[in-house]
Amino acid sequence: MIIAIDGPTASGKGTIAKALAAHYGLPHLDTGLLYRAVGRQVALNGGNPDSPADALAATAFSDALLADPELRSEASGGLASRVSVHPAVRAALLERQQAFANQPGGAVLDGRDIATVIAPDADAKLFVTASVAARALRRWAEMQAQGRQIERAEIEADLAARDARDASRAAAPLRQAEGAALLDTSALGREAAIAAAIALVDKQLAARDRG
Repeated sequence: MIIAIDGPTASGKGTIAKALAAHYGLPHLDTGLLYRAVGRQVALNGGNPDSPADALAATAFSDALLADPELRSEASGGLASRVSVHPAVRAALLERQQAFANQPGGAVLDGRDIATVIAPDADAKLFVTASVAARALRRWAEMQAQGRQIERAEIEADLAARDARDASRAAAPLRQAEGAALLDTSALGREAAIAAAIALVDKQLAARDRG
């Protein structure tokens, strides 16, 4: 069973994906972390994330980099959004993601092009979203808890810029896939969002079994 979850930054898709993986007993892959690793590697290489050549070279990052806590920073998130526009980068990471999705028993993957590119035949598809204001508040609270000082307005501007970049890129733009259930988490707490996601997945699985 493959569950594909897409959505913009800070929509709650990662939390939901992990919960679904635990609920259904499936392995989970945060594909955005791969792009964050590429962006981070570009920075470590002293390269330019807007350069297709520099970004492609960074796809050869070591698996050890995936454990680097810096990947969760706002800076790495911004770099990930910039390197992900390059078709060659997406192609380089495609096989890695599809192999994970198609492993025996299935998997849960979250990102921005899972249901549209990586696993278009997934058994269940969700598009998780939330307002920019709600997402900025969540990210701000996370950073406050980590002792990082940043203005919410700055986070909102960054999220809006990422949304525009992700939705307008030529290669695998962020969009709701055909057949994907929409889940708006703007007014939902963690547990409510997870419960809603499980209900939507169960509904899709039931429809698949009837079909």
